[in-house]
Amino acid sequence: MALTKVDISLMDNVGTTANKLLTYDGSGNLPAVDGSQLTNPNTGVTESASDPTISTNPSGGAGSEWHNTTSGEVYICTDATAGENVWTNVGAGTGDVAPVSHAAGGSYGYMSGGAPTKNFITRYSFTTDGNDADVGDLSVARYGNPAGSSDTTHGYTAGGNPNTIDRFSFSAGGNAVDVGDLLSTKIGTGSSQSLTYSYAHGANSSDVIEKFAFGASANSTDVGNLTSARSTSQGCSSATHGYICGGNVGLDIDKYSHSSDGNGVDVGNIPASPTGWARRPPGGSTRDYGYYAGGATDSIQINKFSFASEGTQTDVGDLIHKTAACSSTSSYTHGYVHGGYGGHPSTNVYINIIQKYSYTVDADATDVGDLGSPRSLGADMSEGCGQQY
Repeated sequence: MALTKVDISLMDNVGTTANKLLTYDGSGNLPAVDGSQLTNPNTGVTESASDPTISTNPSGGAGSEWHNTTSGEVYICTDATAGENVWTNVGAGTGDVAPVSHAAGGSYGYMSGGAPTKNFITRYSFTTDGNDADVGDLSVARYGNPAGSSDTTHGYTAGGNPNTIDRFSFSAGGNAVDVGDLLSTKIGTGSSQSLTYSYAHGANSSDVIEKFAFGASANSTDVGNLTSARSTSQGCSSATHGYICGGNVGLDIDKYSHSSDGNGVDVGNIPASPTGWARRPPGGSTRDYGYYAGGATDSIQINKFSFASEGTQTDVGDLIHKTAACSSTSSYTHGYVHGGYGGHPSTNVYINIIQKYSYTVDADATDVGDLGSPRSLGADMSEGCGQQY
């Protein structure tokens, strides 16, 4: 820092006068300043060659400033939540740094198992529309809507029939490995996920909510109960809660906490299918909204609800075909529904269509590809969940 103007009255040329800020040497020159004597300099700005991340926890909390010395971009922390910080780009650039939905991924959607009984794991691209491809096998074939979930590196298939928890690598590909068991054999299991745990809820005659840790090889544990037993409805995931919408016996929306174990709470109802049947829809998730689509042989509705207001739903579009027992994945920008049973082109058939709908513009779904093998009630996961974008 350079001094551009100094008040001479504040200087002492011999060092003996009290209350003077500086001493000069009699010639009018300032003495050399020793920078090593400066302690705890703090400009309130972090300088780094890279951008901050959602796990960059600023000591100054909200309002902390970050300069990327490589790109010149400047960020302000607008939400200081440990591990889920939001850094807003305040310059002319783009690319805010914020956590995404815990159930959304950036590259591929996966389906594993399904009815009729299958053991294969397939995937399709989120960036290029097209058909799925076989990338591996489960440790054991299964059907009956096993619970699907994923962390940043692996996909998980839990339950169905049998109750095995399988894990497979997204990057390495290949077959899944048995890493544990659910509490019992469950058909029609739904799921949600946090950054660290996978949750399985409901199934056949069960109201149990159970969870297991990502990255561990261990069985699940019982952490609570839904408001009623139900099956064949998947789930949505907010940053703090898991949701189950509808099911085979009702239209309730239940939510349960991801931060503390406990029972589900009824926070609303989804619309019935046109003939009044209960809907068993697959779910989709963004950071702010939960989605559910189809879920009955006479329903094509795509609905969404705000995680903030919960009880209010909006009809935002239609699927291409009436589809029951379908499955779903979430990219950062779209919800995907694939497979199912009945409704296209006639009832009592397995379906192979992959369709997607927008999370940013309310609109009908479009046909973007096909499953190599028509099937329903498989486990689903999105590659790269929990990463920022």
